[in-house]
Amino acid sequence: MFSSLAAPSLSGRGAVRLAAGALASALAVAGVVTGAAPAAAAQDQGARGQGGATATIGGLKTHGTAVVHGEDGDQQVPAGLFEMSVEGGGTLQTYCVDIQNPTQKDARYQETPWSATSLGTNKDAGRVRWILQNSYPQVNDLAALAKKAGVRGLTEEEAAAGTQVAIWRYSDDTDVEAVAPRAERLADYLEKNARGLAEPAASIALDPPAVSGRPGERLGPVTVHTNAGGAMVTPPVGAATKDAVRIVDKKGEPVTKVTDGTQLFFDVPEDAEDGTAELTVQASTTVPVGRAFASDSRSQTQILAGSSESTVAATTTATWAATGAIPALSAEKNCAEGTLDVTALNKGDEPFTFQLLDTEYTIAPGETRTVPVPLPEDRPYDFTVRGPAGFEQRFTGVLDCRTRSAALADTTRPLSEPAPAPVVTPSPNPNLAETGSSDATPLIGGAAIGLVVIGGAVLLLVRRRNEQ
Repeated sequence: MFSSLAAPSLSGRGAVRLAAGALASALAVAGVVTGAAPAAAAQDQGARGQGGATATIGGLKTHGTAVVHGEDGDQQVPAGLFEMSVEGGGTLQTYCVDIQNPTQKDARYQETPWSATSLGTNKDAGRVRWILQNSYPQVNDLAALAKKAGVRGLTEEEAAAGTQVAIWRYSDDTDVEAVAPRAERLADYLEKNARGLAEPAASIALDPPAVSGRPGERLGPVTVHTNAGGAMVTPPVGAATKDAVRIVDKKGEPVTKVTDGTQLFFDVPEDAEDGTAELTVQASTTVPVGRAFASDSRSQTQILAGSSESTVAATTTATWAATGAIPALSAEKNCAEGTLDVTALNKGDEPFTFQLLDTEYTIAPGETRTVPVPLPEDRPYDFTVRGPAGFEQRFTGVLDCRTRSAALADTTRPLSEPAPAPVVTPSPNPNLAETGSSDATPLIGGAAIGLVVIGGAVLLLVRRRNEQ
């Protein structure tokens, strides 16, 4: 766990990996949409698109020390529990599942499905969850935990270190051991007894994340999924005014409080001008153990070990128009394919045609289609789908699908030599997505890459700058 919050002493390969992990690059991809689309303000679907808890990492709170054994020598690293502060209230405890990637100070994290992290392609992800549920801090009776591990007593630091080491053996497939003998015995016990468990459900989510339709209709349904006993609905801006868009149930009654399984609808007045609206559902609950947390700042992926009562939220958007194409767009990271899967729904009476770089896609009236956009590993993406009538939706994030050691295995250039950045282009056949992650070599000194689409042309500008 190479962390700027608790930096270990490194040598040899460890120093190289830390240097590589600290590198950052920016990737911007602009998409232009052609065809009719309703006027709308820009919508930004970044980390919040999945719903759940949003938190800021505060550092290692309870930890010991571990040693990573590599081809070029041993590396000593801190191993234990991180603590996060939840936006809106609450505290989370997490372990990391990406040993070679650095933790960025005060990085912002979002509750994330396993499929959008390295856990999504890891056959042992379920064993990691078993370890979390059967060790510290979920098991806070350290005497009982020590007895199961066959040792005489455990301190909190030893319990945290042993648990983290056992997690790394499955999350990163790495040769690592705890320095403290009793922590190492605990790690061995957890590794040996771990069994596969299913991924836990999100603390809160709205399905689907975007809907569309015509004025005078109830747009939806949007189904609430949450482990909270109840949640509050934040209606669209201006919902209290006369003839405004309202949030209602299937009977048309206004809704302000919901529970798991509740179906919501946007009730759009018949005379409403073309536009969009957004609703948020918020609750206070404990986040399920085993939920992943990812950051768009390239800070190492975390997995939840414990949660206080915390604020969680999810948002969905509605788009409506009297005529023409009426799109609803959402996106989800797909680590199995190395893509960002953009789903487009068209409830209009005309085709919705949009272009992502050099590939054009057309969504027929009444059709739903998912477009896989291949992206390089570990590089921020930022692209916007726009329409001439004012429709605009932006997608931002980082595709972080592999552990740092796996990513570095593809890096063949020396650290002193800058590497060219791969150009991100969608697959010619949307049904045969290609992953560009195998060519993702870090840019030394940092890089900012912008791709701007003007009409049907693409202009690529690469700028490098040295960082001390």
